[in-house]
Amino acid sequence: MSVRIAPSLLAADLGQLREQVQGALAGGAEWLHVDVMDGRFVPTLSFGAPLIRALRKITDAPLDVHLMVVEPERYLAEYADLGVQVFTFHPEATVHVQRHLAAVRERGMLAGLALNPSSPLALVEEVVDDLDLLLIMSVNPGYGGQKYLGSATAKIARARALLDRHRSAAALEVDGGITAETIVSAWRAGADTFVAGTSVFGAPDVAGAVRDLVRRCVERA
Repeated sequence: MSVRIAPSLLAADLGQLREQVQGALAGGAEWLHVDVMDGRFVPTLSFGAPLIRALRKITDAPLDVHLMVVEPERYLAEYADLGVQVFTFHPEATVHVQRHLAAVRERGMLAGLALNPSSPLALVEEVVDDLDLLLIMSVNPGYGGQKYLGSATAKIARARALLDRHRSAAALEVDGGITAETIVSAWRAGADTFVAGTSVFGAPDVAGAVRDLVRRCVERA
């Protein structure tokens, strides 16, 4: 199983955005993770179209956008036009989840659903075949720099089993508290894509931090 790192721009120094993005990509990061928060679904505000436009001037690397917003469908057309590759939202944040997943795909993006620590896998069971990505939150969303919740590991394993039962090729992503110490447990449980913020952009060597995360998994294969 491959290891994909998606560094979270929430932890980046925006004053050195170009340098930090280039460092992450040089280290082997395959996606760049962008958190969009509206102050309603989660208590904080962050990012949005202006950052995505800025990133598109720096790189054509795939953008993995996680919308922690109410009515994420309102963002769909704009983000597709901006060149977003992965559009992930929370099932509790909208109605007609399957319709919106289909609309994401129709716009040429990968469709993802995210589950908070208290959100059951049952919320995605009926739409597994419509997913290109399933994101398991290993912290409560809204703030960066939180510690990995140990209970997430068993949930990741159950999510992997769910995807495998459906013979789904969807990516299984984990977001929250991913460090060189926690990534191995999540990877062994079946995750293949990892959002890492502080452990990447807070490191003196951004490229080296990305390489180390991959190495920790590969060495324990």
